Amino acid sequence: MTTIINPDPVNNPTHYNSGKLECIEAMEAMLSPEEFIGYLRGNSFKYRWRFRYKNGIEDLRKANWYEQRLIDYIVGTDYEF
Repeated sequence: MTTIINPDPVNNPTHYNSGKLECIEAMEAMLSPEEFIGYLRGNSFKYRWRFRYKNGIEDLRKANWYEQRLIDYIVGTDYEF
């Protein structure tokens, strides 16, 4: 029996999950909290900026993914503004 795996380019892109650590986890580990927040904000902005010209709804979903990650990060670390 063959199992068909549905790729999910928004929530689980295979090109970022090839090792034991996801790329975003490595980014979080190497950046300060302020830098990581900026990274998440910048990626969300990038996907919203380009959605009309590149991947449409998929890019909006990616922007939402980064924004949710930002919310979860801020809530989970009790980051103070």
